[in-house]
Order: sequence, then structure tokens, then C-alpha cells
Amino acid sequence: MRVIVLGCGGSAGVPLIGGPDGRGDWGVCDPAEPRNRRSRPAIVVAAGGTQLLVDTGPDLRSQLLSCGINRIDAVLYTHAHADHVSGIDDVRILNRIVGRPLEAWGLPHTLAELSERFRYAFQISENQNFFYKPALIARPLDPPARTRIGALEVHPFRQNHGFSETLGFRIGPFAYSTDVVELDDTARAILKGVDTWLVDCFQRAPHKTHAHLDKVLRWAEELGVRRTVLTHMGTDMDWGWLCDHLPAGVEPAYDGMTIALET
Repeated sequence: MRVIVLGCGGSAGVPLIGGPDGRGDWGVCDPAEPRNRRSRPAIVVAAGGTQLLVDTGPDLRSQLLSCGINRIDAVLYTHAHADHVSGIDDVRILNRIVGRPLEAWGLPHTLAELSERFRYAFQISENQNFFYKPALIARPLDPPARTRIGALEVHPFRQNHGFSETLGFRIGPFAYSTDVVELDDTARAILKGVDTWLVDCFQRAPHKTHAHLDKVLRWAEELGVRRTVLTHMGTDMDWGWLCDHLPAGVEPAYDGMTIALET
């Protein structure tokens, strides 16, 4: 199994728009460190011939090109916030590559919102063979029931995102938890003992809707995670500082990172 980190930044990326010269607000992040330049959060999980795209954020086109991803078999949506869905129009090229609509998996309320905001993407004619718009088929998940997506067995769970609910999941030795501030007992049971966990860690201080550093470190210890990789990081999370201060078994992600796992 391979997990490709397309983007590991927060909703506005790093750097933020602005800054004294208009070329970006880096916060405490060192602009000379290329791993501090972060696009919006998305990943690809690849195993057994299946390539599952998780979220279609606004940087999707450049992410796929930069990471050399030439095919996607299905899409899984964690939730419907703009930084996770607003690149949906680039799915039309992915449709052309495989010559068919793609299944879009997610919580029922997420798919309902996407179907309303991007109605054209879910309106597929029987004879459609030229993809001038994205073509997605809604496939609702019912956590914690397991679901097979191609060669991947996905074990989904619900997550508390403060004012909303998101989807986390485990696939064998790997788990992904973006946009989460609290985990319930069901989520913890699914995550228990996972080998590698790519997890939301927006900043060092507590946040209303995202996990912060001390909380993630506590979770990882309680759950017995061997390798914890931080994602959805903001301008408070400098690469060099993190590498110098994180305990063994915990590390920051970076755009383009590939995580290899035994299955």
C-alpha cells in the first residue's frame, strides 16, 4: 500500500494570501524551507490496483500533476467544506482517463450537500461518453460498517469537527483523520493499534474545530499508534521546529510525501 500526500495544509494553505510584500503570510514558518509550502488537504491511497482519491480541494490539478498521479478509480469525501471539495470540476479529466463516471463515497449529508451545490456533477445521462463536466455517482457510507471500494476495505468512522461532522477511515494498517477535534469511543476502537495515522494537527495551541499538537500526541499514545504523521497544518507549524521537538514516532507531513505500508 502507498499513501501519497497531495496536500497537508489548512483551509487557506501555507503561506496565506497577503504578507508584507504580497507574496504570502508565512506566520512562524520558514519560507526558505520548501516543506513549509502546503496546499489544501488531500491524499491518494493506492493498493491492489485501486487508486482512491480522498477529497477534491481547490489545488487538485496541480497536486495530481506534481505527484505523478495519472489515474483515479474512485473518490471519498471526508466532508463538504470548500477546501476539500472545490476542485471537483477537475474530476472530468479523471473521468476521461478511465472512460466512466467515478463513484463518490461519503456520509449521506455530505453527498446530499455536494449533490445540491454541484448538481451538474451528479446528473449523468445513460449515453454520456464525453466528459465535458465531472461525472460522479453518490455512494453513501454508513459508519462503522465496512465498505469495499475496489481492492480496498474501508472502515469508516464519524468525527467531531466542532460545529460539524466529518468522516475518518482506516484501511488495514493506515488511518486518516483530517478535520477533527474530538474522537468518540467508536472512532477510538477502530483506530486502536493502527500502524500509521495521518491526522489533523492545525496548530500548537487549542482550537475550536481542529486538533492541536498536545492533543494529537496524547491520542497517539493512548491508541498505541506506531507512526503518527501530522497534516492539515497551519502557519504555526514550522517544519524545522517540528522535526526538532516532536517525539520519536511522530513527524510532520509535506506535500508530495509518500508513505509505504505493508499489508
